[in-house]
Amino acid sequence: MTTGLKLTIFLASSRSNGNTSKLAQAVAAERQAKIIDLNKFSISYFDYEHENTSDDFLHLIEILTESDHVIFATPVYWYSMSAQLKTFFDRFTDLLTIKKELGKKLKGMPISVIATGTDEAMPLSFTQQFESISDYLGFQLGSQLYCCCPTAFELQQHKKAIQAYVNNIE
Repeated sequence: MTTGLKLTIFLASSRSNGNTSKLAQAVAAERQAKIIDLNKFSISYFDYEHENTSDDFLHLIEILTESDHVIFATPVYWYSMSAQLKTFFDRFTDLLTIKKELGKKLKGMPISVIATGTDEAMPLSFTQQFESISDYLGFQLGSQLYCCCPTAFELQQHKKAIQAYVNNIE
């Protein structure tokens, strides 16, 4: 296992203390990662006139670019990422238009995904989104961890999968 990596988890859930948060906390505890809860920040929707540059998005991107590995944590909502994470990714357009130098720092950034949901397995539509985003932005998409939680997140039930996931982060 590689140590000393600066890992940042971007938690994007409607519930800051829900199943996905508990999974993020378990991963963070294993690898001393910092958790950024997107609910605690103001991120406006994408705006073609770029009148929203005073929100928290660019500050969050600075944190992202200072990381050695970024983990996106989201529940699976309707076979997709959460609205919070979708809004965050929509704003990456700013990095392709008005903040290109900051956007260039994303190329080659190692990322991975952790998620919770009620389906037995991670939906293909969910994984395809992250593959497409990674291809487009030049992210290096690593492993994805999915924990099926029909009710509550049970750490003991997912401990082996979490350990395998964190051991795979480079």
